[in-house]
Amino acid sequence: MPGLLLATAVALPAWALGLVLPLLGGAVLAILLGLGLRLSWMPPVRCQPGLQFTGKSVLQLSIILLGFGLDLGQVSRVGLGSLGVTITTLALALLAAWGLGRALRIPAKLALLVGVGTAICGASAIAAVAPIIRSDGHDTAFALSTIFLFNVVAVLVFPPLGHLLQMSDAQFGLWAGTAINDTSSVVAAGYAYSHHAGDYATIVKLTRATLILPVCLLLAAAMAWQARRQHASPGQPPAGLGKAMPWFIVGFVLAAALRSSGWLPAPLQNGLHAAGGLAMVLALAAIGLSADLRQMRATGSRPILLGLGVWAAVTTGSLLLQAL
Repeated sequence: MPGLLLATAVALPAWALGLVLPLLGGAVLAILLGLGLRLSWMPPVRCQPGLQFTGKSVLQLSIILLGFGLDLGQVSRVGLGSLGVTITTLALALLAAWGLGRALRIPAKLALLVGVGTAICGASAIAAVAPIIRSDGHDTAFALSTIFLFNVVAVLVFPPLGHLLQMSDAQFGLWAGTAINDTSSVVAAGYAYSHHAGDYATIVKLTRATLILPVCLLLAAAMAWQARRQHASPGQPPAGLGKAMPWFIVGFVLAAALRSSGWLPAPLQNGLHAAGGLAMVLALAAIGLSADLRQMRATGSRPILLGLGVWAAVTTGSLLLQAL
């Protein structure tokens, strides 16, 4: 409860400011206010469980609630239509991580974590892959810090760049959904651009997140094969598979299906969708309050350069694919 109340105290003024500054929006302002407060003040230890719960579980709940504002046909059309760009940018991110990792002399496991985090869904993908490749905590922390840094940059940079490039809502939604790392940052940037762009970006991002499972299966098979080649015990390489699939995506699709069925009255649908937006602001406030930007210094310059290179490859690649 203390952490939830703290996040609410940040989220409410952010939501109110978002009404006054629609170009930024409540979601972007929530994470910025949370980050700013965290830089000058350490939340008490008793707040940490509530902040973690809000930043994860409330975030997932917000995604499900946003599904009540979308038609299932729209979800399937957008998801299938974006699959080509999504898979291509995934391959591009992994190739860039491999090449830049070797050039910068970064350990292979760290480069893989940064590549997967950039390609699929940020911290969730890193958390799923780390136990499979048996990454140590040091590499995982480096990758998470690097990914978070570019999530914050993307939330601030993408909406003005989209307006500068005169992108339509669908174009920006596809770009944000395929090029921004974490789900929360995709939603924040998308809805900062426009409501329709936010809906579009959310669908694209959730389609992209489903690629966690096949990637984890391939990595688990590769680790087992490598262990056999080295005559070592394969152990339990699929340890992260149970947590790999983001099951809140199923809730999102079910919410869209319930909306499409016509069983829910329109005012209730709109209310649930609006509640999803408020829950997103609350979750982003908690994420900002939980982040320690001072830890970025500990990562050194090379992992950040790797993250920048992979992120730039995915960002420009997604734009070029749309142009083609």
